[in-house]
Amino acid sequence: MMTKQPLHPIWLLVLTSLGFFMSMMDSMIVTTAATAIRTDFHISVTTLQWAFNAYNITIAAVLLVGVALGEWFGRRKGYLWGLTIFTVGSVFCALAPNIDWLIGARVIAGVGASVMTPLSMAILTNALPVSQRGKALGIWGGIGGLALIIGPSLGGLIVSRLAWPWIFWLNVPVGLLAVTLSLKYLPESTGTRVVLHPLDVVALVGGLAGIVWALAVLPTTSHQVGVLVVFVVSGGLSGWFLWRQRRTTQPLVPLSLFASRRFTGGNLATFLLYAAMYGVVFFLPQFLQVVRGTDALHAGLEILPWTGTLVLVAPVAGKLVDRFGERPLALWGLGLQGGGYLLLAFLAPSSAYGLLIPPLVLAGSGLSLAGPALQKVVLGAVERPALGQAAGIYNVCRLLGGAVGTAAAVLLFTRFGNPQSATSFLTGFQVTMVGMGALSLMGLGVAWPLVSQSVLDSESLQN
Repeated sequence: MMTKQPLHPIWLLVLTSLGFFMSMMDSMIVTTAATAIRTDFHISVTTLQWAFNAYNITIAAVLLVGVALGEWFGRRKGYLWGLTIFTVGSVFCALAPNIDWLIGARVIAGVGASVMTPLSMAILTNALPVSQRGKALGIWGGIGGLALIIGPSLGGLIVSRLAWPWIFWLNVPVGLLAVTLSLKYLPESTGTRVVLHPLDVVALVGGLAGIVWALAVLPTTSHQVGVLVVFVVSGGLSGWFLWRQRRTTQPLVPLSLFASRRFTGGNLATFLLYAAMYGVVFFLPQFLQVVRGTDALHAGLEILPWTGTLVLVAPVAGKLVDRFGERPLALWGLGLQGGGYLLLAFLAPSSAYGLLIPPLVLAGSGLSLAGPALQKVVLGAVERPALGQAAGIYNVCRLLGGAVGTAAAVLLFTRFGNPQSATSFLTGFQVTMVGMGALSLMGLGVAWPLVSQSVLDSESLQN
């Protein structure tokens, strides 16, 4: 079913990108508010991470279920429900009187966000021919990536002038506008219909959430036996889920997709790319405030050389992907991001902010190049009916990478530093940057064997 009014491609891009924008904004705008939240609620860095990880873990755990419902009942319907739940969750975040309430509200927002990004990708990809997808996904990433620019700066401005709850009130008018315009203009489409078995849903959600939670908590808790039990049970649930998927005729996660080297490699490289990025974004604003002594507003502005490159480079990267193929762009992107983070670790002790700009630009350019390339790798490896499921799996890998990367960054930081003094914070920050740089460079080994779609197209024409 299509909308009654024809939709210009630009509006298609804007409306589908808006969901990605809001989802990323909710992650990024909190970064410069982290110090204010930690101070206001009198919590540790270890506890603070759950204001971030609760959101990402929820999205990763619920995403495939939400996508399956969207594929069955309509991608636009699922997208609208996601926008609505996300907006309601943002209201609860703004009203949070303590960290437990905030974490719970972030879970609600995460449920809504779990379908916003993958279904927007599926709606956009389904409406365009293959030859235009790379460019469109590059622009989609650029528009959504505006949150990387606006988020930290706007969050810093709000914290400096008002209070941190207002970073969540901002989502309400944007969410209402997105629901109204998407309901009126976006085309409806469906994909592969999967019958959801309740036990599969429980196993998937419980398995993913439990494993990531255990990995994040185990290194810093005194109740390690209980956490290990959760990890083992969650691993068992995940294994049982995969066993079920292999034997059902209508799998929620078609394991046959992973037979493609491009699909598997693209998702694993995506996991590493965003694990590194989220680990850095959690600590970089805090480093600027605690070590360099900047306020929240200026910390957001000083991140701009990193985040601003996404909007500038991503659309160009999409065109380059269409022309030269995904593999070169993915390799360059992962290498530049990893190199940028390693340089940050080396230059962090310097008091001259200007020295931090080149590595920030390198890291941002790397993310901007690799992101569209890996998106096209994953979506280009499946047939059109499976686009929604492929987009869902891609975003699960992206968000699981973010949750694991944040947990790994917190582990490294707490092992070698603490936020009580600038000197200790700096030591922990440097070690964390080395770790995140290493994660990104590990992606080079995964992306190296990938064959570009342009090469496959050339081979098919010759045959």
